[in-house]
Amino acid sequence: MSRPPVFALIDCNNFFVSCERLFQSRLVGRPVVVLSSNDGCVISRSNEAKALGIPMAAPAFKFRDQFKQQGVVQFSANFELYGDISQRITSVLTEITPRTEIYSVDESFLDLHELDIDDYHRWGRVARQRLLREIGIPTSLGIAPTKTLAKLASEHAKKNPESGGVEDLFDQSPQDREVYLEKTPIKDIWGIGWRLAPKLKAEGAFNALQLARLRPQHANQLMGVHGKQLVAELNGVACHPLERFGKVRQTLMKGRTFGEDTNQFHVIEASIASLTARAAAALRHDGLLAKNAVISLNTNRHHPNYQYQRQTINFATPTADTGHITAQLVEAAGQLFNPQARYHRANILLYDLIAQDSLQPDLFGITNLAVHEASQARSQALDALNSRYGHRTVRYAAEDLSNTWQPKRELRSPRYTTDWGDLPVAFTG
Repeated sequence: MSRPPVFALIDCNNFFVSCERLFQSRLVGRPVVVLSSNDGCVISRSNEAKALGIPMAAPAFKFRDQFKQQGVVQFSANFELYGDISQRITSVLTEITPRTEIYSVDESFLDLHELDIDDYHRWGRVARQRLLREIGIPTSLGIAPTKTLAKLASEHAKKNPESGGVEDLFDQSPQDREVYLEKTPIKDIWGIGWRLAPKLKAEGAFNALQLARLRPQHANQLMGVHGKQLVAELNGVACHPLERFGKVRQTLMKGRTFGEDTNQFHVIEASIASLTARAAAALRHDGLLAKNAVISLNTNRHHPNYQYQRQTINFATPTADTGHITAQLVEAAGQLFNPQARYHRANILLYDLIAQDSLQPDLFGITNLAVHEASQARSQALDALNSRYGHRTVRYAAEDLSNTWQPKRELRSPRYTTDWGDLPVAFTG
């Protein structure tokens, strides 16, 4: 007889702040915030900062005085550091079970139903302590028969210190689970956004239990098939299986808000080259090729005469060649460029992705396999050199045309784990 589904959601507490504290113990117990690109908005807060009433997405310029008066420590986002710590956490989780789904940079689902566990709460405490010991990041764990309930359980574990960081809904009786759901506001349910919450409240669903008691047909009328599945998941019927490693992505986007608005084309060209280099490297890492791409440029939507421009490119041969993609995107951007506009952001999107080993000659001879193989060899050499000697050791010259597009990160901490140049230097007498 097959075992019933058991999911665990592991959520890193205040992840970006926790990464900063990992290397600076002086920050423990102090209010800390991490700011978005260009130091614009708050994207992570310590519990101490939350207690001061600093909201998520708070515009930093509006809170500068409060930060200063209350001793709030600010950091520019250090995504290189956070991404590396996230990968280390994933490595530990896959040692626990290979049935792991990376939901976001700080959250992962685990499928536990094949593991021999007789006490899920105790297992959760052990797993949490292992992550704290080996990585140094505090986490919250929710365990339940569905992903939706596991998500709710992890949030409860995070907000209630008496839980010890672990909430087990799998072993609870239906009556105990109903008490828990009744205490969960509708807005805290995974998949219920600020737009759906008022609509559901108008139907008399103010908490998770009331939503769970909706007739599936009515939930389907209100929210589509997502609503029907949500009701089922709240009642312990799993509708969302684990998305396993190896799932082929369909699109890949890279974008950046500029450090300062610009009407200089060479600045935009440099940004496109840098973003494309990252995107193409990600394609090659996953063994993928892109059939199509989109370049989009826009001015600041908060300023007069807002402009948004985009153009689609179709590659004659699917590719992951940085130089080839960059050349075509820059040419398209040149056609869009308006010297009277001051551009605020650039985005590139690669889509219609296919596995590189599935490329075949076409009937009309448009796909040139010899050219493709030469491109692959060139890209492999580029990746090998950068892997051995460091990121961007070898790069396309267009990336260095300007760095003024780079976002402002004046408060960024060192990239302790990804850049040799940022390692602290110790002197001995």
